[in-house]
Amino acid sequence: MTMNIMDFLVPSSVALHYAGRDSTDVISHLGKCLFDAGYVHETFVEAALDRESRLPTGLPLSGDINAAIPHTEVEHVIKPGLAMATLSTPVIFQNMVSPDEAVPCQLVFVMALDQPKAQIEMLQEIAGILQNPAVINSLMSANDFEEVRTTFSNDRS
Repeated sequence: MTMNIMDFLVPSSVALHYAGRDSTDVISHLGKCLFDAGYVHETFVEAALDRESRLPTGLPLSGDINAAIPHTEVEHVIKPGLAMATLSTPVIFQNMVSPDEAVPCQLVFVMALDQPKAQIEMLQEIAGILQNPAVINSLMSANDFEEVRTTFSNDRS
């Protein structure tokens, strides 16, 4: 059974057209949204930033928009959830494959999952979605949560 992003996406943790200053700002903002919604412990943001500095998650994609998928260890998570931001201007994340390489990202998913296996499955689910330029373009142009929901619903094939 594949994971469905909509089962995990927290409506109050979706920031559309967010004007992030840098990757730290974006991760902190989304982590705080998850914290305020009761999904993660207070330690989550710091742990996610620390992990991002050691194991970056920037993902160069084939189109104009690149993505990042920050996350951290399961002990910082209260219950599984997913935050997402579309950024009005790209911020730099380091490449997950070549950490010395900067990747300007405009689509960020912050995963708060309480099972290591679930993290891998959700990474695969998100990676699959990121292979579809039409879905990425639709997410980037979404102006509210309903448009995000429609995009992910239409992607279920």
